[in-house]
Amino acid sequence: MVTREAPERTTGDLIASIAGRVPMRNLHSQVLWQLGVAIVGGDYPEGSILPSDTELLARFSVSRTVLREALKTLAAKGMIEARARIGTRVLPRSRWNLFDSDVLAWHFETGPDVELLRSLAEIRIGVEVESAALAAERRSDAQAEALVAIAIGMGEAKTPEEFARTDLAFHRTVAEASGNPFMASVSALVELALTAAFTISSPIEDAGAMAGTVKAHGRIARAILAGDADDARLAMKAVITEGFARAAGRMAGGRPGRKGKA
Repeated sequence: MVTREAPERTTGDLIASIAGRVPMRNLHSQVLWQLGVAIVGGDYPEGSILPSDTELLARFSVSRTVLREALKTLAAKGMIEARARIGTRVLPRSRWNLFDSDVLAWHFETGPDVELLRSLAEIRIGVEVESAALAAERRSDAQAEALVAIAIGMGEAKTPEEFARTDLAFHRTVAEASGNPFMASVSALVELALTAAFTISSPIEDAGAMAGTVKAHGRIARAILAGDADDARLAMKAVITEGFARAAGRMAGGRPGRKGKA
């Protein structure tokens, strides 16, 4: 059985960095990460039985408490299920909680496919397009001004991570300005989708793409400032669609995500 050890800097670390959080470095998070990546990557296929606790304890050199907590976390994410006298079985992907940021990060760590990117884009369109429209109707003056300023700041980013942080701040502000707490609650999904897209292809790598992305976000900000819900919808959909097309195009050109990247 081939297993993947956690790299020095994982997708989870990158997401945490961009989102302004401290990456988890304890034993529980390390064991959880390695098992999660191994399951998503197919080292432990759907329907298979995980190695015994004794084998896993020997592999990870951790206490039984740490291992059990990691397995409980995987079970809570819908990825495994323990059965008496059978063992711990890997559940079908249809049972996995794909809205969980860890589960999505493990997909991107092992190398996402275009269909996953498309599905993420479709979910974002379903949520963020209406979020932008609501923001146009409900935003405060301070929120509208902040969006305009953030859009301008995107054009001043010098690195892909700096650009990603600014982009994430923009979409968070739109969600907050919508006045709908459920819009803001899906920020983890948007956060992961944005970060993952940037690990594949950042617009900062191309002057034309950079200018186009900054302009497109500026259009969203201006529509929300003007209270134009219809144009806010159109502008947000265009941003998400273009981001997917850029990442999918890069993958088709031979860069399939983190897997195999230097």
